[in-house]
Amino acid sequence: MNGRPAILDERLWFPPPAEALCSADLNGLLAVGGDLSVPRLLLAYRSGIFPWTDDPVTWWSPDPRAIFELECFRVPRSLQRVLNHKTFTVTADQAFRSVMEGCAEPALGRYTTWISPAFMEAYVRLHQAGHAHSVECWREGRLVGGLYGVAVGGFFAGESMFRREDNASKVALAYLVAHLRQRGFVLCDIQMLTPITRQLGGVLLARDLYLERLAHAVARPCTF
Repeated sequence: MNGRPAILDERLWFPPPAEALCSADLNGLLAVGGDLSVPRLLLAYRSGIFPWTDDPVTWWSPDPRAIFELECFRVPRSLQRVLNHKTFTVTADQAFRSVMEGCAEPALGRYTTWISPAFMEAYVRLHQAGHAHSVECWREGRLVGGLYGVAVGGFFAGESMFRREDNASKVALAYLVAHLRQRGFVLCDIQMLTPITRQLGGVLLARDLYLERLAHAVARPCTF
């Protein structure tokens, strides 16, 4: 790409992820433009690509990529106690928009968010089409945490999570991993490591290996 991202138009395509930029500040920037339509989002996730901004729309495929090995997810003792006590009621796909709104809220150390109104509407459409899903944690009828992401075949791409009470997002994540195992999923993408996901067993995977596993995962006949 001669050191520049590809420029997308109305055609439904992406350049190969290997053409993404690899500089320290733009690791993974692949393309600019296009839209956040359901078909383009699905093509992106199937190709190992995700959007990060909407004005302009930017598309990314970083190397390496962070994932959870589903069979190696770690539950610390403190979190296991919360799970054993059933502190929260956990549901799935009961409040997708509300979960996205929670993920977009300011949090400690974060005053801005990439989850813009355009992103919210795009992923709500993806949810209505059956491809985006949420996990919710409730306490006394109040939404106190959750996460959302995109499922294609046996692949799940975690997008964001939030908490309004301690451990609520971790409980949602533990529920998600158990659910994905039960449903036969084989790849859980978390894009980049954070202190929390590293503590729970998140690891880095070279992009070429990630893409090999992605191709296998999206071909599996799984449903969320």
